[in-house]
Amino acid sequence: MLLIYRRHNPQKCRFTSRSEYRCKCPIWVTGTKDGHRIREALKLRDWNRAQDLVRVWDVDGTRPKTKTRATIEEWRDQFLKDAEARNLSTGTLRLYKLLFRQVLEFTQDRGIKFVSELELDALTEFRARWSIGALSASKKLERLRGIFKFALQRKMVEENYAVSLVGPKLKQNPTLPFPKDDMGKILKAAQSDEVDHRVEAFILTMRYSGLRISDVAMMAVDSLKGNRLKLYQAKTGEPVSVLLPENVADALRSVKPSNPKYFFWTGDSKLETVTGFWRERIAEVLTLAKVSGHPHRFRDTFAVALLEGGASIETVSVLLGHQSIRVTEKHCNPWVKTRQEALDRAVLSATP
Repeated sequence: MLLIYRRHNPQKCRFTSRSEYRCKCPIWVTGTKDGHRIREALKLRDWNRAQDLVRVWDVDGTRPKTKTRATIEEWRDQFLKDAEARNLSTGTLRLYKLLFRQVLEFTQDRGIKFVSELELDALTEFRARWSIGALSASKKLERLRGIFKFALQRKMVEENYAVSLVGPKLKQNPTLPFPKDDMGKILKAAQSDEVDHRVEAFILTMRYSGLRISDVAMMAVDSLKGNRLKLYQAKTGEPVSVLLPENVADALRSVKPSNPKYFFWTGDSKLETVTGFWRERIAEVLTLAKVSGHPHRFRDTFAVALLEGGASIETVSVLLGHQSIRVTEKHCNPWVKTRQEALDRAVLSATP
């Protein structure tokens, strides 16, 4: 008869019972089979799976063959290799690498070696360690589900337990533009002798193009043709562009780049480095102008100005490069209502 038992590591596990099922210490089997003494590691940590294996072993007389299992490191390496082949952005790859680094730290603390050992209880404990906001946690959970989907497709796990983790409750903050008075203060501060002379052109570009700070930071010189700035390439293959005010286009053309291919980037540093640099420069201007906010509010200001000027939500969604109009509606909903109320007043005032 064969019996299973835990082999605890007293330095990492508080349990001592050989039949403990709550920890993840290695499971061994001992007993006698066909006159032969058996005592060996099952290479399992799940108590139920170990019981099932030994039960079959007792009936068939031979140990069932176990599938080759992927280690956490093998899982990480395969996923990142595939992600690079899919041409994911540097920023996205960085977030996946960070997630795997945290998974490795967690599994090493728990004595977990294989992907298949990361079941729901372990993932729940892993998620409980996150000390981040609800929105960041929601996005991180999406990435966790993605890497487990990859593992499931390659038979590394039997189930994507990450899907069973309930996402945090999100409170969406509406789009918040800079008021006209604040924009005036910001642009005045950007012209100060204390500030990098390129910052004014950078801020104007964000305000009148709706581009994210990372996109402006790495914007190519050839993306500006006359006063028209290319925003991105649509899925149809057609470029989406915006017509800049003449003073904004002139401000861009007046920038003396260190790399002739880019307005604000040397072409050598990583995305997070150049984005961080310009985030700091803009923060200096906001402090000098005594205006609170962050760079994304220039993109918000662009969107709201379009809506208040009578542009449709569909047009705003295209210019912002949103994947769905629902994303635009979610963030700009209060301003869509404001625009509608203004249209209603205009109709009523024109009615005899």
